[in-house]
Amino acid sequence: MTATATTTVTPALQLKDVSKTFGSVIALRDITLHVDPGTVTCVLGDNGAGKSTLIKILAGVHQPSTGTFLVKGKERTFGSPRDALGAGIATVFQDLATVPLMSVWRNFFLGNEPRRGLPGIRMLDTQFARQTCRTELLNMGIDIRDLEQPVGTLSGGERQAVAIARAVYFGAEVLILDEPTSALGVRQSGVVLKYIRQAKERGIAVVFITHNPHHAHMVGDRFYLLNRGTLTNEFTRDTVTREELVKAMAGGAELEALAHELKQ
Repeated sequence: MTATATTTVTPALQLKDVSKTFGSVIALRDITLHVDPGTVTCVLGDNGAGKSTLIKILAGVHQPSTGTFLVKGKERTFGSPRDALGAGIATVFQDLATVPLMSVWRNFFLGNEPRRGLPGIRMLDTQFARQTCRTELLNMGIDIRDLEQPVGTLSGGERQAVAIARAVYFGAEVLILDEPTSALGVRQSGVVLKYIRQAKERGIAVVFITHNPHHAHMVGDRFYLLNRGTLTNEFTRDTVTREELVKAMAGGAELEALAHELKQ
């Protein structure tokens, strides 16, 4: 009999027994989770579940009060989102950090504008910026005809797609998405979910924060359910159906009790 070798994948991100308190308020309690490269990890919860605090810890906005934060197996402490970005962790918040009246390509390079010329007289390299923006968007399957149009004229799904492509281009190894489909209709949500899968196929570890179990189940590989700052359930794609995920998130017993009460 021949022994089969097993390959251990080092998680792109890990939290071990992480808690976060603000004075006497416990926002997160003993959170343990991991995010593997080339997968979509979904964190689900309703308003007040602690998703925003968790995002800010992963993004470097907050530091854990207790517990361990590891990146590629090494313990890290971030003092700011720039530190997290330097470690390959990019976060796309709901406001997308875009300037609505500025063109698509200018938004793509916002804060990281390419320059050319001699020291002291370096100018914006508009040709490189436009061409790179178009190429990177096409690589993600995003075809925007006019890159000069204000980004505010794009649909919600297209703006999310531009933000995702921007993060990928600037070297994100971990992409954290804060409720990217919450304000979108069915078609535009589908656009965003498509690009989440594109990022996964490029080997990026995606953290998809959402309150929508239907969207999560379409693209997710692992699911963590958060409720009042505590992880209540953990599933993998092959161990949970969409209906079971919906029921677990809604609180099966509470949902059945509510249905019984409404019947009465």
